[in-house]
Amino acid sequence: MAQVGRGRFRSPDQVITEALRRFRQQQQEAEEALAFEGIYQGLDDMRSGRGRPADEVFDGIRREFNLPRDA
Repeated sequence: MAQVGRGRFRSPDQVITEALRRFRQQQQEAEEALAFEGIYQGLDDMRSGRGRPADEVFDGIRREFNLPRDA
């Protein structure tokens, strides 16, 4: 609680609140980094020919769930 004594925070509660805010921010940034990593991997796969056209994928889903073509 040295930060309280130096005047950066007014109370121990404020220190804890700020620590939680920073933790949540780091957590969100880590989740976003993982999402971007997945997007970049998907784009790389697409460029390298390791993918299937969306129409083909959706046709397979329609067949699997017995959905009409316009679904």
